[in-house]
Amino acid sequence: MSEPRIGALRSTLDGGALTLRWTEWGPVTGRPVVCVHGLTRNGRDFDALGQYLGAEGRRVICPDVPGRGMSGWLPSGALYAVPTYVAALAQLLAGLGEYDWVGTSMGGLIGMGVAALPGTAMRRMVLNDIGPFIPAASLIRIRDYLQQVQVFDSLEALEAQLRKVHAPFGPLSDLEWRHLATYSARVTASGKFVLHYDPAIVEPMLGAVGDVDIWPLWNSCVTRPVLVLRGESSDLLLPETAARMAEHPHVRLETIAGCGHAPALMEPSQMRLIADFLA
Repeated sequence: MSEPRIGALRSTLDGGALTLRWTEWGPVTGRPVVCVHGLTRNGRDFDALGQYLGAEGRRVICPDVPGRGMSGWLPSGALYAVPTYVAALAQLLAGLGEYDWVGTSMGGLIGMGVAALPGTAMRRMVLNDIGPFIPAASLIRIRDYLQQVQVFDSLEALEAQLRKVHAPFGPLSDLEWRHLATYSARVTASGKFVLHYDPAIVEPMLGAVGDVDIWPLWNSCVTRPVLVLRGESSDLLLPETAARMAEHPHVRLETIAGCGHAPALMEPSQMRLIADFLA
């Protein structure tokens, strides 16, 4: 695997300024594709897809959303919400011209928020196992996991936990799991390993949790072609939600066998599906 370029800028938000960082693949002159990760993940999840699309001439930009990976942490846990993330990415997106979007889970919610902005330059959008309705039960499952304090003695122990928690990503190779573990880990001053995100990202989910219903936002999303990918056993993008999304003529729905929430987008057939749609 070759090494990506690393980008950074200072982003000014209502809660203060932070450094937003991203990885880039492909030629800098290529048509941009922005790939945005899930809640506890980071932009290195898209290394395989970035190289795949980059080899086809696309400039692939994979941000670390604030509070994850190489990007800065927000001053208050209450700020970890989609409107903040949309604002944090605005300066980066403004410099791209027309671009495509690939969003996994939270990255898809951010994409829907960006798509609804007046004058957005988003051309096509891929939503990976996310939609405008999220059942409370799946959010409670995620919240309960995030509230666990997890400290590991080794990278191998952290990887074992990832294999358990993210088994719904689908059948990955040992090298792919090690890649995810390597970039999911942060080493503490005491030499322990922790997951590479601000523990405060759970704060907006504390207390009562209900269904998320943003169907009114959906009409703003489907003014462009949208590819919806659903893991066949997903508990977050329900079959009935995906079917309702696919009723719109601009939407194409594909079910990814052997996956739940959410397909890892590392398997060649999944990457080909995305490349063909964006082309």
